Amino acid sequence: MKKTHFYFIATVKRFVRKYWIVILPLFILVGIFYFVILKDLPSPTRLNSAELPQSTQIFDRNDTLLFTIYTQRNQTLVPLSDIPVFLQQATIAKEDKDFYKHGAIDIRGIVRALYSTLVQKKLQGGSTITQQLVKNSLLSQERTITRKVKEIILSFATELLYSKNKILELYLNQSPYGGTAWGVEAAAQTYFGKSVKNLDLAESTLLSGLPESPTILSPFGARPELAKQKQEEVLQKMHEQGYIDKKQMEDAIKQPLKFQKVSDNIKAPHFVLYIKELLVKKYGQRGAEQGGLKVKTSLDLALQEFTEASVAAEVSKLKNQKVSNGAALITNPATGEILSMVGSRDYFDSEIDGNVNVTLAYRQPGSAIKPINYAAGLVKGLTAATILVDRPICFPNPGQKEYCPVNYDGKWHGIVQFREALGSSINIPAVKVLKYNGVETMIATASAMGITTFTKPDRYGLSLTLGGGEVTMLQMTSAYGVFANQGYLIPFHPILKVTDREGNVIEEYIPPKSPIFGKKVFSPEISFIISQILSDNGARELAFGPNSKLKIGNLTVAVKTGTTNDFRDNWTFGYTPSYVVGVWVGNNDNSPMGNLVSGVTGAAPIWNIIMSHLLEKNKLSSAWPERPNDIVGKIVCATSGLLPPPEGTPDRCPTRYEYFIKGTEPIKVDPGRQEVWIDKATNDLAKPDQKDNLELKSEIIVTDPLGDRYCLSCPHPEPEKPTSP
Repeated sequence: MKKTHFYFIATVKRFVRKYWIVILPLFILVGIFYFVILKDLPSPTRLNSAELPQSTQIFDRNDTLLFTIYTQRNQTLVPLSDIPVFLQQATIAKEDKDFYKHGAIDIRGIVRALYSTLVQKKLQGGSTITQQLVKNSLLSQERTITRKVKEIILSFATELLYSKNKILELYLNQSPYGGTAWGVEAAAQTYFGKSVKNLDLAESTLLSGLPESPTILSPFGARPELAKQKQEEVLQKMHEQGYIDKKQMEDAIKQPLKFQKVSDNIKAPHFVLYIKELLVKKYGQRGAEQGGLKVKTSLDLALQEFTEASVAAEVSKLKNQKVSNGAALITNPATGEILSMVGSRDYFDSEIDGNVNVTLAYRQPGSAIKPINYAAGLVKGLTAATILVDRPICFPNPGQKEYCPVNYDGKWHGIVQFREALGSSINIPAVKVLKYNGVETMIATASAMGITTFTKPDRYGLSLTLGGGEVTMLQMTSAYGVFANQGYLIPFHPILKVTDREGNVIEEYIPPKSPIFGKKVFSPEISFIISQILSDNGARELAFGPNSKLKIGNLTVAVKTGTTNDFRDNWTFGYTPSYVVGVWVGNNDNSPMGNLVSGVTGAAPIWNIIMSHLLEKNKLSSAWPERPNDIVGKIVCATSGLLPPPEGTPDRCPTRYEYFIKGTEPIKVDPGRQEVWIDKATNDLAKPDQKDNLELKSEIIVTDPLGDRYCLSCPHPEPEKPTSP
């Protein structure tokens, strides 16, 4: 016996000596696998006794509680027999159509997901219902290889312990459905005010889509329309997989859903839901709702309540103009802090879809987008004195009808300089500036300033500068913040501090002492000129008069309005170095307002009230930075933008003072009258190829950057039709 034992040991030793180069790494890998994967692996038996969660609380900047995301886990377990078959089928159709056919993982599902993600560029999950149950109830939401390996191991163990029906029952009872609703019974009570066993097809399919992203898809969230879209996707899948016929699908899509009224124990609801969405993206659904987090935000609740009241009061005055809603956003551009976010005049008013957060919605900005185009023009060498000919004009539009922009007032102004064109928001000069810049240049500038929605350059054309592309108020506020920050972009930081359930600081934002710590978009000189124009009451007098709601006493405040051509959106954005205030009025259903709503009668009065309050409250009479060193001032001709000839020169041009970026100031003297060929019939400049009916005259001629020549001293009857450049 001893000989045999000795022989066995010797054999093992020889084997180890011979193959140690393979055995050693294998032992190391086994050890790593144990300590990294198996050592702390939870038991699937815990699926019936999940860890008790703790509430996450959201506070304003002064530590006033805004909302408790989770107060008590609202969860009532029900047997599978009490859950409607439609809800079971909808969940399987949506999450795992071969649930009863495969084991813990679905190889074909993983292959389909990889193909969809890598080839079709459409993100698609490949996890089975069993895997999702394990991830939601036993593991974290982190996206790592280690977590995925644990998920697969536990999924196989779960399938050994429980039947398929039991796994489906556990999934339906433990999945998050938004807010404090965990499981289908709590979800049915929360959203429809009834037991889960009483849900019909339409209600069941809406609930079945929520676990994919409970915060974003919640019908009580910031974008309730997404819940309906997801319901229709689920119904389509149920029809494709044979659970329901086409008529059942169509009837369920058409059926109105009657939701239970959400409780109103929440302050600044649009902002709170926006913050919750950010927390979910960073910490996962469970971490955000049950992690016991204490979240200090940048919101000023007192300012929020003032803004809410101002929006509600002023919108009520616009009822006769078919305006039902308004929204406002206040930020500190130098720090990126959001001080107030009012997504609608009343979050709880279902008749106007008040729970939709308009500050995050995609809408057209009208002329409010123009300063970005003009800033790009300054980068490309235009100046605030650049001449722009304003008369009817059409631009070629390959494959489509010519683009013939018109001015908001329906008039033509002959010539205007860059300053007045921007200040008074004249459309045709803005389109000419975009033609000079190029659409892609404007899109690139907008992107650098925080606007990421201009993703299809070929789609917009020259109408982009008049608001032809969709944006969000949040992004527009970011862009105006760049002007306020002397050309630097500071990203938004609505969350100042997050601590965990033990009081440990997870993240904290320390605001920069100067905007120059941000990302430089363009020079302070460009920001100075745009801001100087937008705060020049004289530059906007042509369009708005001397005493509009865009003027706040004698204070220097930059401001720009925007109204879409179809009167569906009306905006005002204004700023100082300390605040950016954006305001919108309109209708959530996108119906047009009355045509008397304009840049100074819709959003502007609300903006004026809010900005006046901010400046008075904080005693900010003048907080603008010093004029940059590379800005120079010059006396120029108010007609041509060139240097004026000496005093006493015949027909000397009228003059004005203008700012220039050093190196772009005019060096050419205005030539005065020039010998040009005039068409005797029109008394205007002859066409380039004209040979007859000509007369040589001495006239005052100006030419804009697109080469459009204009006879300033010629008689100009009202043009009958546009010309082509």
